[in-house]
Parts: sequence; structure tokens; C-alpha cells
Amino acid sequence: MITKDVQVRRAARVILTDPDGRVLLFEGNDPGAPEKGRWWVTPGGGADAGETLAQTAARELFEETGFVVTGDLGAVVLERRIEFVFMNRPYEQHEVFFRAVLGESVTGTDLDRSGWTEIEKDTMTDARWWTADELRATTETVYPAGLADLL
Repeated sequence: MITKDVQVRRAARVILTDPDGRVLLFEGNDPGAPEKGRWWVTPGGGADAGETLAQTAARELFEETGFVVTGDLGAVVLERRIEFVFMNRPYEQHEVFFRAVLGESVTGTDLDRSGWTEIEKDTMTDARWWTADELRATTETVYPAGLADLL
């Protein structure tokens, strides 16, 4: 149920794989609710005013990784509406996921975290490349559910 306090937003995320097919995920947590534990999520975030979701995906990927989108992100591979609470604030989010490959439509070599906002520095604690098999075998929480099948 939506209340006046709910932040409604559009978001875009990138399922970024390396040439070996591994996907980049960030480990996150909610400092406002540490009891929620930790989870892994793809790079991405909320759209700025006037931005297309493809522009949001490219901007967020650059800010969170330093990698630059140099080609077409292609079609959306997953679209969903989610409701969640983060930092004690409820959100209703429509988000899309693009799939991109490092070395094809995205360039970069080393993960660069210098573009992280203060909230990202407070909530994103690790980054790693995962294989589909590792995703299927893990007991850790990974968003979106079923990510291994999108690889």
C-alpha cells in the first residue's frame, strides 16, 4: 500500500559480465536496519529527472565502477516493480535491468570506487565477480532472484 511517505522512483541496473561470463555484484547492507543482514546486488540506482533509463544505467555504472558504456546497452532483460524499506524510508521502485559485457559495450580495467556517494560508501561493503554456478550454489541473498538464469 502506498502512503504519502513512500518514495516512488524509477531505477536502472546493469547486469555486467566480464568476457568469461562472470557478473559483477556489490555486497550491501542497510545501516538503518542491520538485522536485515547483507545482500548482493548489481550496479545501478535511481533515475535523475529527465534521464532515460538507459542513461541512468550508464551513469550509475560509471559512478559505481568507473566503467564507461561505449556502445548500446541493448534491450531490457528484466523489468520489475518492488517495494522495500531502506534507511527507514519506504520505496516503491520500478526498475529495469540491462545486460552489458565488459570489453564489448563497456570499457574499463579496474574497479574504481571514487565516484561513490556517501550512502554508497556506508552501505556497499564489497564487490566481486560471480559465476552462474556460484550464484546457483550460494546461500547468500542475491538480487534479483534468478540472476544466474539471466547470464
